[in-house]
Amino acid sequence: MTLEAIDVHHGYGNETVFEGVSLSVTPGEVVGIIGPSGVGKSTLLRLLALFDAPNRGSVSYKNDDVWQVSEQRRLEYRRQIGMVFQEASLFDASVRRNAEYGLRVRQTWADRLRHELSSIVGKTNGTGDAIEALDTVGLREKVDQDASSLSGGEAQRVAFARALAYEPDILLLDEPTSDLDPRNTAVIEEAVLEAKKRGIGVVIATHDMHQAERIADRVAVLLENDIIEVGDTETIFENPTDERTRKFIEGELVY
Repeated sequence: MTLEAIDVHHGYGNETVFEGVSLSVTPGEVVGIIGPSGVGKSTLLRLLALFDAPNRGSVSYKNDDVWQVSEQRRLEYRRQIGMVFQEASLFDASVRRNAEYGLRVRQTWADRLRHELSSIVGKTNGTGDAIEALDTVGLREKVDQDASSLSGGEAQRVAFARALAYEPDILLLDEPTSDLDPRNTAVIEEAVLEAKKRGIGVVIATHDMHQAERIADRVAVLLENDIIEVGDTETIFENPTDERTRKFIEGELVY
């Protein structure tokens, strides 16, 4: 169930974002993407989330080039990949309803039928996964609270729970803690590690290099329209092979 960008070239108009980027993530690992603001970390996540097709190169999932399969098959793949954006976008509804949203929109007709049959016999109707996800981010006690009353950090935790609830194979996180205080940041990082324990592959784009060092198994360094280096976290931070990586980490290379 590897998700992989292979020799991806991408840009908008005359602006080049990538020239030959390759990156993979497998279930049960955390991959960090570090690089300066504006280098294209969010764009790479959108390509991996199957929102956008690369101009050249391919994105592979389960050994399929996702832009060469049928639209129905690509939709099935999208259902197995979750994404959490930098800013939480919640509905004017309860915390529970927000956390359940991903489950509802990603259900197939077979899923809906199973849930209906389960409710008839008195079993869970599918919201149990949402409650469990809220528990993972420490918000179980706020399930009936209106989402509009949450702090920014709590809202981001609900957004994370919403993505986690439908148990994706791959979870993509775009600067999920950039505006959060240390407590909320710690909760999100713990939830990332919990997702890893469940066998979910996680890709986190972050400007916080200490965060990448804390939670990532592998780190990719995105500079100058390309991933210049990718490797295990200790090697990247302690003994990188590319001099630009060392300079960037130590603050000598400024963009």
